[in-house]
Amino acid sequence: MTKPNDSSIDQVVATAEFAKNEMASRLNWLRAGILGANDGIMSTSGMVLGVAAAPGATAASILIAGTAAIVAGSFSMAGGEYTSVSAQRDSEKAAIETERAELKANPEGELRELAWFYEQKGISPVLAIKVAEELTAKDALRAHADAELGIDVDQHANPMQAAVSSFIAFAAGGLLPLLAVATFGSYRVLATAIAVVFALVVTGFVGSTIGGSKPAKPIWRNLIVSLMTMGITYLIGHLVGTSIN
Repeated sequence: MTKPNDSSIDQVVATAEFAKNEMASRLNWLRAGILGANDGIMSTSGMVLGVAAAPGATAASILIAGTAAIVAGSFSMAGGEYTSVSAQRDSEKAAIETERAELKANPEGELRELAWFYEQKGISPVLAIKVAEELTAKDALRAHADAELGIDVDQHANPMQAAVSSFIAFAAGGLLPLLAVATFGSYRVLATAIAVVFALVVTGFVGSTIGGSKPAKPIWRNLIVSLMTMGITYLIGHLVGTSIN
């Protein structure tokens, strides 16, 4: 059996690290995209069905309500995502700067601290200090940021990317129930429900596939929440519309 050389081992490690970073980036897009699409589907379907349930509701009033829901929801999702991801990025950068200052002020103490982190993972004290010394010699800030903070100093969440992804996903998700309720006349409630169920099965399946998990739970979770949303808003729209008329 041929013993692998250092070069082949390094190549395997580098490939694994690249795959991990690629997965983290993909999951960030997935989180914003799936959240935005599901929110667009459920929020818009709830809005249009609530209006459609009111006696005397017209196709025009339903279309206006649905369009307003999509526009407002898209900007709200994008703004909220931008704000939260910006706060996350700022916190990461502040933590890294704090770590940089601590390394400059007390390098020996930070070296012992890094070794302690590896000891907690089950590495012997002698090996832990050797690992800490080698990582510190290569890139002390990166080593501490990874071990203590779980942060990659070269990769931070992108707030604009998350905002754009959420905006597009919400708008795309909201268009399907809006078109269904505005197109099928007297069958608009049934058509909207079918369209929403289909859309949520797709988003649940796609999200679980990209994330590497089984699709059954995400799909059922989407469907249960959405059907409850549509049912409650339809009932409220009917009751309020009846009482006003």
